[in-house]
Amino acid sequence: MKKWILLAVFAGMIGWTLYDTIEWQTEEAAVETAEEQDLPPVPEEEIGLGEGEYAPDFTLETLEGEEISLSDFRGEKKVMLNFWATWCPPCRAEMPDMQNVYEEYEDVEIIAVNLTETEPGTDQVAQFRDDFGLTFPILLDHDVSVAGQFDIQPVPTSYLINTEGRIENIALGPMNEDMMIQIFEQMD
Repeated sequence: MKKWILLAVFAGMIGWTLYDTIEWQTEEAAVETAEEQDLPPVPEEEIGLGEGEYAPDFTLETLEGEEISLSDFRGEKKVMLNFWATWCPPCRAEMPDMQNVYEEYEDVEIIAVNLTETEPGTDQVAQFRDDFGLTFPILLDHDVSVAGQFDIQPVPTSYLINTEGRIENIALGPMNEDMMIQIFEQMD
């Protein structure tokens, strides 16, 4: 009986040591991540859809299943957040210009949010990407909840966001390459 009690106490000590070590490593990793970013938290009252406000964060999957959040780029790059659909002629017209900006400007991220609920399927979205030779992230808004969060009415609609995560410009309708470049060069 004493052996079982001693064994239980010993097993408990090992378990506690492992738990404490894992918890400490998790806390340490979280602190390192925050220090690496060195970004202050976004005040809730400053999140909105107007120019000068922080863009609401969201997470969606790409065609390949990778999760991307808008906040992934905060403190890193300027962002063109574009809402579009394959059946939209103005969307089709601006895609080559978006690709050019994506290739030419390393400090700019293009995030194209497809209104997937309005599409026949994701195969059509993938075919569109391939036909246009698009290499920037295409996110799938299956239930258009993110489009609703951003109050998207016409497509395309683009939010141009600075490195802090604040909205600098909102474009209702298509943009050409010169317009995109002009806005991005005025940022920061």
